[in-house]
Amino acid sequence: MACWPERTWRLEKSSSPFQGQSSFPSTPPPSRPSWRKACWLLQVGSLAPSSQFVDDGVKCMFSRFSDDTKQTLEGRARIQNDLDRLEKMVHNQSGQASLQSQSGWVPLLLSLLYEYTARNSYWQPYLSLWPDLKSLDHPMFWPEEERVQLLQGTGILEAVDKDLANIHLEYTSLILPFMESHPDIFDPKLHTLELYQRLVAFVMAYSFQEPLDEDEDEKEPNPPMMVPMADILNHVASNNANLEHSPECLRMVTTQPVCKGQEIFNTYGQMANWQLVHMYGFAEPYPGNTNDTADIQMVTVRKAALERARTAAEQQLVSEQWDFLCQMEMVGEEGAFVIGWEEVLTEEELSMTLKVLCMSVEEFEEFKEKDGWEEDTSEEEESMLSNEMIRKLKASRKKLLHNSVLLTLASYNSDLNAEQDLLNDKVAYGKLSQREQQALHVRYGQKKILHQLLELVQ
Repeated sequence: MACWPERTWRLEKSSSPFQGQSSFPSTPPPSRPSWRKACWLLQVGSLAPSSQFVDDGVKCMFSRFSDDTKQTLEGRARIQNDLDRLEKMVHNQSGQASLQSQSGWVPLLLSLLYEYTARNSYWQPYLSLWPDLKSLDHPMFWPEEERVQLLQGTGILEAVDKDLANIHLEYTSLILPFMESHPDIFDPKLHTLELYQRLVAFVMAYSFQEPLDEDEDEKEPNPPMMVPMADILNHVASNNANLEHSPECLRMVTTQPVCKGQEIFNTYGQMANWQLVHMYGFAEPYPGNTNDTADIQMVTVRKAALERARTAAEQQLVSEQWDFLCQMEMVGEEGAFVIGWEEVLTEEELSMTLKVLCMSVEEFEEFKEKDGWEEDTSEEEESMLSNEMIRKLKASRKKLLHNSVLLTLASYNSDLNAEQDLLNDKVAYGKLSQREQQALHVRYGQKKILHQLLELVQ
């Protein structure tokens, strides 16, 4: 079978509007900076040049350019002039402040609200390639009872609850007031909370974010952007292509030879199955997702430590140890320890938590006097929680971790053996709904990781 060699697909950020219904954008000559600006405006949250949203007394302007207009010098100058004005408006500090949110997605979502419902949207050729928003099947759209039944213990329930609360807050506190201040553009009866929620799910599944540089780790993440064509590739952990960012373009680069007829897969990042279902609505069947993880809630480890305490004095000690770990910023009420196939991803936090919660009164007092500082190199080695190092943990720490895993497994609505039987029975599996199948893959992968951890701490 013939194979394609490794190659680069060049996708320019300066793409012109689509021609017809093709999913491939026609690329204008690099001498047209106006189109590069149009894509930049897409990134900061405006689907320019058809719509320009600014606040704080600045009039919203709309421009509709025909193909004939764009071919003339006068038409190109007009587009460039509008783009220059829009760029200044977007950077207007008072206007920006009114649309700032925790997610950073509001400007883009506001633009999509308008563009998705505008009959003459300049971006209609691109929007027509989208799936029906009602076909998006993220867990946030499942009935609550079904979510609880299928996803209890996976961590998705808590993530969805936060999503729905934040979506409602952003819509009522930012989007709705903005629409009410521009009634000639927006109609709350058309641009509803339900539509906004659907667009959030769409941005979750199809947008891109330019990665931060290594020296920018402390900065907020870059805002999302919609990138035509780059969003057509599916994801697997064993991907054969990568999307590379540069100031001038995006490149889809194959990372291994690709045979004729073989699907080209991108990677959305090192994502566990629960993250894939939460953000994209699908999971990779076991054992395909080598990036899969299982969470042990931090408060579960505290619960296991308290259950082990036999007296009120021992329980008081555990409470004081937990408070000290909180002060060290090692644990939190809503945090989780992340367990992978080969190692603990939050090894420093879990190692320190096990160590402190297993200290005697004397050891803990001495530890506090040193403000949690240790110079023992052997302790540093113990904080590296690979599977090999987990086997070498002290017995007390193994026992605490063992009990924490058992408590975590008890939070699911089903056990590993029942799900193994279901996966092995092709007839029974085939009768499951799409939601039931995806949830099964999430639960099964997590439980396999947790049972592997149980074996390591025996």
